[in-house]
Amino acid sequence: MKKSVYVPAVLCSALIATGCSENNKPEQQQTPAHTQNELTKPVVYQVFTRLFGNTETANVPWGTKEQNGVGKFADFNDAALKGIKELGTTHVWYTGVLHHALVGDYTDYGISQDDPDVVKGRAGSPYAIKDYYDVNPDLAVNVTNRMGEFSQLIERTHSHGMKVIIDIVPNHVARNYQSLGKPKGVEDFGAQDDTSKTYDKNNNFYYVPGQSFQVPTSTTYTVLGGKAHPLADGFFDETPAKWTGNGARASKPDINDWYETVKVNYGVKPDGSYDFAQLPNDYKDKDYRAHYAFWEDKELPDSWYKFRDIALFWLDKGVDGFRYDMAEMVPVEFWSFLNSSIKMQKSDAFLLAEVYNPLMYRAYIQQGKMDYLYDKVGFYDTLKAIMQLKQPANSIFDAHQSVLDIEKHMLHFLENHDEQRIASPDFAGNARWGKPAMVVSSLISRAPTLLYFGQDVGEDGSENAGFGTPTRTSIFDYIGVPAHQAWMNNGKFDGANLTQEQVALRDYYKAIMSLNSLPAVVGGEMSALNLVGSERVVGFTRSLGQQSVYVLSNFSEQPQTITVNLSKAQLGENTLLNDLLENHTPQLKAHPQGATFTLTLDAFSSAVLTNKASNE
Repeated sequence: MKKSVYVPAVLCSALIATGCSENNKPEQQQTPAHTQNELTKPVVYQVFTRLFGNTETANVPWGTKEQNGVGKFADFNDAALKGIKELGTTHVWYTGVLHHALVGDYTDYGISQDDPDVVKGRAGSPYAIKDYYDVNPDLAVNVTNRMGEFSQLIERTHSHGMKVIIDIVPNHVARNYQSLGKPKGVEDFGAQDDTSKTYDKNNNFYYVPGQSFQVPTSTTYTVLGGKAHPLADGFFDETPAKWTGNGARASKPDINDWYETVKVNYGVKPDGSYDFAQLPNDYKDKDYRAHYAFWEDKELPDSWYKFRDIALFWLDKGVDGFRYDMAEMVPVEFWSFLNSSIKMQKSDAFLLAEVYNPLMYRAYIQQGKMDYLYDKVGFYDTLKAIMQLKQPANSIFDAHQSVLDIEKHMLHFLENHDEQRIASPDFAGNARWGKPAMVVSSLISRAPTLLYFGQDVGEDGSENAGFGTPTRTSIFDYIGVPAHQAWMNNGKFDGANLTQEQVALRDYYKAIMSLNSLPAVVGGEMSALNLVGSERVVGFTRSLGQQSVYVLSNFSEQPQTITVNLSKAQLGENTLLNDLLENHTPQLKAHPQGATFTLTLDAFSSAVLTNKASNE
């Protein structure tokens, strides 16, 4: 194995627990970052770091940070972290921490200016990383001490009993990548590339020899919304042109391409063939230590080592794990190499990947050694269709069944930075739709849950920030987030400016997330309940040992009355069911085959019924 330029302070390993999946096939010998033996399921709170503490409300389209404000690391004070913890959070995903390209002048600090022709928005995309060994200067009160301020945030987060996740974006980097923070001996991406070749195994980028990059043009888009900037001239100096981040090979990419980024080369030739060793198929059943050993004597593309060193650098800074952007655009073998290296340094590192191809889920978990993947294409998309009244409520079971053998590795969410806000007109138009959906999403399986900041107070994403369109809170521009700002209350984080409806919604989210410590929810088996009376209601039970939890959720704007038929196996020795979430008190009617009960659920209401106390 190539010697790392960056040497981690700690190198350790741990014994791996093994188990069998529901289809009785051996599951990979891998323990996720959070195991069933712990007291609660993981809850990831995603926060867009530069927006979280921003108190400005001007919200000028394409506004500067002086006009629209920008949040800081320091805004995550004890009150803020306490409020995040109240939602059951175990891991805080600080989005946008790494130094990415932005339209701002930090030349007084030795940082080169970025060209707005290759920056999306004014604040810039957090997925166009300019320096992997530094943090975004926008986020620091004292720019010179920006790394120190992030280290203090890590310490504060840990002191509140939560772990820290940041993004790693392995598929692409900013067109203007220049690292000021790199350790001694580390070379920038592309520093040693042979730019006369389209491809070379140890080139970090792909090239279009003999051609210069041309800024994409469009009749529907104007850089910075037409506002003046000395570098906004339709030109960016890059010769030869590099392939664009989404794989576009033209020297002039399309306006819809990821033109602000360039694609990283992992030894995948232009024809799609691989220029590195293949991982044997049986490694899907081996633990990370075996994977680590497999790669030790292999000669691998330079980009593999660069990203390994980056990940180990941040682990040594106190970061507890990573969310990997567009992981499926990078070969599975690289993930085996990277994640096994990470686990050797920090065996409980939390590794979450954005993967949208269901056919590749098991490969990225088993061979790639991911802890968790987004369950979007199946679970989220189905749940969204249910919320929009396009599918019956019980269609969620088909989505769940499709990943039953890997369900504890599939992260559930209703919102994140890529998705529409629930309260936006294009999604549900009403934050109350999130109540039954959150109950089902959180309680149906052993999957961890992700919450997006502002979701619990009904943020609707309606602000016109500049780049892009509303319904999603902008990740490209400086903007205030009104519903979240009401909870923030100018840095007091006491919710004093929330409406009664918003307070009730946040309390409901807290109540749902508190159920993650129930043994049946942490590790119980799921079975669908037999119910009649409404296709807008879904019901299931989770059972572990002596504890059973019966979940019923109404995806309707009107009350629904349903009758539930429990089998003997589902009933157990129950004679009385108590609601842990609302105030339903069903009366069981026993019969030789089990029991029945009838229940009326109000609009967007749920019942979480149990026969045992939470500590049993």
